[in-house]
Amino acid sequence: MTAILRRLGVYLLAAWVALTVSFLLPRVVPGNPVAGAVARASQSGNCNEQCVIAIEEQLGYNVHTSLWEQYAQYWGNLLHGDLGHSWSENAPVSSLILSYVPWTLGLLGVATLLSFLAGTTLGVLLAWRRGTWTDWLIPGATFFQAVPYFFLALVLVLVFGQTGTGLRWFPSLFGYDIFEVTPGANWPYWASVAAHAILPVTTVVLASVAGFVMAMRNNMLTTMDEDFVLVAQAKGLPSRQVVWYAARNALLPVVSNFTIALSLVVAGQILVEIVFNYPGIGFHLYDALGKLDYTLVQGIFVVITLVVLAANLLADAVYVLIDPRARQAA
Repeated sequence: MTAILRRLGVYLLAAWVALTVSFLLPRVVPGNPVAGAVARASQSGNCNEQCVIAIEEQLGYNVHTSLWEQYAQYWGNLLHGDLGHSWSENAPVSSLILSYVPWTLGLLGVATLLSFLAGTTLGVLLAWRRGTWTDWLIPGATFFQAVPYFFLALVLVLVFGQTGTGLRWFPSLFGYDIFEVTPGANWPYWASVAAHAILPVTTVVLASVAGFVMAMRNNMLTTMDEDFVLVAQAKGLPSRQVVWYAARNALLPVVSNFTIALSLVVAGQILVEIVFNYPGIGFHLYDALGKLDYTLVQGIFVVITLVVLAANLLADAVYVLIDPRARQAA
């Protein structure tokens, strides 16, 4: 429990730093978000003094108040779940993000789980069967890891996507068929969502699985030379049981490295969503940047930060629970 609380304190500090940076960025970068918003409002008519004041309140960027007052207002709004109002969508940022998050978390959860399961399984196989034909899988896995996420996504679209020039097996735009199905609790919609997720999930899995493969393989090779594995082999235990003993202990360092892998996957998935026009946080972040919607960009950044920190904290808690040595060290 002490170890988990200590990690919680570290992540709370990291969250405070990240949210403070999110507050400062629009105020220190060149340009003025208020001036840009006033210019856009003036295109549809005269933006008088009341209009400017309303825009400043909407953006939380009041040039007539001190930075500390803006910072206090920023935290007060955050604690009340108020992330501002998006001018490009004309809706509260909180409600918009709530509609984006399920898509991103669903894609991230499925892709990360598949990468972890496939990577650890292949790592065990490569370590146990080292020196055989299975070693040829290592260059293939590391090749996909070296390819940028967005480039791999483009290749899959060209070869397998319906908007590409190759086989055209899978849909490659949007999160579901926006022309043929109606969103809701119905089978055609869920089937369309699953079909549209195939290529994005495949992209993330191919690009991230090599990290789990190599980590598990290297840990397995080290663990297999431990005394308890050699004793198990000397006693004549079945190979499957010996592999299980070794894999169970080799898995602990892989879980501890899971937090680093998760951050890389989140960064790569943002690019994947942009390529596939997938309706998650990454695509809408790109869209908001193009529209200079600073409030929506800031809100999305806050949510991405909190989601990554929460996932890392969960992974750390799982590691502490499954490894007695981590609890003893605390």
